[in-house]
Amino acid sequence: TGGLRVALEFLAEHIPAKVYIPNPTWSNHLQIIERSGLRYVEYPYYDPKTRGLNFQGFKRALENANPGSIILLHACAHNPTGVDPTQEQWREIVNVFKERRLIPFFDSAYQGFATGDLDRDAYPIRLFLAEGLQMVVAQSLAKNFGLYGERTGALHIVCRTKEIRDKVLSQVRLIIRAMYSNPPIHGARVVDRILNNPEYFGEWKTELKAVSERIIRMRNLLKDELVALGTPGTWDHIVNQIGMFSYTCLLYTSDAADDLLCVDLGGRRIIKKKKILIWWI
Repeated sequence: TGGLRVALEFLAEHIPAKVYIPNPTWSNHLQIIERSGLRYVEYPYYDPKTRGLNFQGFKRALENANPGSIILLHACAHNPTGVDPTQEQWREIVNVFKERRLIPFFDSAYQGFATGDLDRDAYPIRLFLAEGLQMVVAQSLAKNFGLYGERTGALHIVCRTKEIRDKVLSQVRLIIRAMYSNPPIHGARVVDRILNNPEYFGEWKTELKAVSERIIRMRNLLKDELVALGTPGTWDHIVNQIGMFSYTCLLYTSDAADDLLCVDLGGRRIIKKKKILIWWI
């Protein structure tokens, strides 16, 4: 959240363009963008008919965006749908960014939670970097390091030259100084120790993979139970979606004896009315 706000404040002051956000997206994106003084427009993302990515609508919106537009992208494990582009689709997307001279703004909050593989989950960011695009990456370490209350993360701004980098850094420092001056240090020191110690780093990756595998296992259990119950429809989307979030498309009928639907996920029961958004930690 902090990285998003700092970067958007910087963009509002120096590149006050429209911010394109996926429909749907994390609800806090809207407030952060508005409070930074920028305007947002939505681009098609989720397709309720296929329960997957509306890739053609997504791509068409990028092709019609004005040069210099800021495009918010979820790096992996899209919140709240769990729907991500494939690597092949990311390669098409980056070509549109280059052709239209768009500004990528990655929100990376779940690296490692999508597939259990840090490198695979970072694929789109590294692809855009390899293609030579200047971009912004707001990276949260709250979930994958279990440091939710420590405000731990990083803001990366990739610049084409050292001269541009130095100018950007000076302006970002001014924004930070006025906004919060100094960040909490405890969480950052924990992350620094883990990343720079091969033994700790290996243990962390093993534990992160275990969390990811449990999420995948819960998805498969839910799908299998729905199939076993003879629930109408197809449920492949539950296992095709990825990460902590899922649009299950489970509904209740008003004339049902019990208008609450309970889903038990490995001992954790989720009870919701109407359309169900299920998520796991």
